[in-house]
Amino acid sequence: MRRRIAVVTGSRADFGLLSRVIAGLMAADDVECQVVATGAHLSPMHGHTVTEIEEGGVPVAWRVDLQLGADSPVETVKAMGRGVVGFADAFDALRPDIVVVLGDRYEILGAASAATVANIPVAHLHGGEISAGAVDDAIRHAVTKLSHLHFVAAEEYGQRVRQMGEEPWRVHLVGGLGVDLARHTPRATRATLEAETGYRFGPRNLVVTFHPVTLDTAHGAQELDALLTALGAVDDVHIAITLPNADVGNASIRRRVETFAAAHDHVWAFSSLGFRRYLSFVSESDGVVGNSSSGLIEAPALGVGTVNVGRRQDGRLRASSVIDCDADRDAIDAALAQLLSAPFRAGLRQIDNPYGDGGAAEQVVQVLRTVALDGLTSKSFVTHSMEGRLLKSHE
Repeated sequence: MRRRIAVVTGSRADFGLLSRVIAGLMAADDVECQVVATGAHLSPMHGHTVTEIEEGGVPVAWRVDLQLGADSPVETVKAMGRGVVGFADAFDALRPDIVVVLGDRYEILGAASAATVANIPVAHLHGGEISAGAVDDAIRHAVTKLSHLHFVAAEEYGQRVRQMGEEPWRVHLVGGLGVDLARHTPRATRATLEAETGYRFGPRNLVVTFHPVTLDTAHGAQELDALLTALGAVDDVHIAITLPNADVGNASIRRRVETFAAAHDHVWAFSSLGFRRYLSFVSESDGVVGNSSSGLIEAPALGVGTVNVGRRQDGRLRASSVIDCDADRDAIDAALAQLLSAPFRAGLRQIDNPYGDGGAAEQVVQVLRTVALDGLTSKSFVTHSMEGRLLKSHE
């Protein structure tokens, strides 16, 4: 009997990272891959990107509609609650042997919670990381404790997962999935991108993404205004801005970005490019700007520099191609000037990416196909000394 593996995806971002894992599972004779779409995928406001999944040849086994509407904290919590109920129905119908989740979003917490209570093993990708400027940080660590297999992107992250009491044999160091995505995704030419999106490449080009800073919403508008003002002052640069994810505060960012794009002929705003077009834009650009993790993982893998604005990604490992700056006008101006300078661009020829050299997806697929299921949900808490030495396993 084939092993049933459910892969949960809630946004354009995690689907891109999961795409090679999904492809590997679909190609395996001994696996039934069940894709469960939720979150922004089912939201017209965020591009209804479930259609992109299906048009790409990936069947969707179940849809968990969070009924995303207002982006207030109370409505987000309600959406998460609807997610738990929806995942309960999904897992009851699909009967997966393993549920695969990635990252740190609230819909992923709902999926992991439902699977754990249903006694279904949870495999978590990209755990152990830190993003100190977002509530995602707490969610990511909560999902770690709900999970039974951990696929981490760097040894430092694996150490952090083990520090949380997880048994070492459950933790697999595979590298960043974004590295695989960047290196193996076929990319479109400039002419194709222009024909498909209406964008026009200029002498220099930037790809910009700014997500809500969920632990500092009071200053989010000021940070975005500083970024947009700085971008508006850069000469001879065309800008492709991807609109934010479905976190609390995204609606205000969307309105500001759309207004900015409408007022500037050299700026285009996109609700969703899809991961193939997004990576194509990045590879054809002179830099990535904003506060998305793609600037820290995928951009370095493509040999493209990044300006990382503000604190949202504080704590993540980064390559030498990443320029960190405060979210104020002067700091952003200086960082953009460095990003576009000849000496900095020359240094991009040699980037040591802390997220590895690729091959993560294949390793994840192999473990999911072969790991023993018996007793997988029965976890022990491992206590380590301050030096990392194992002291005791608590059954």
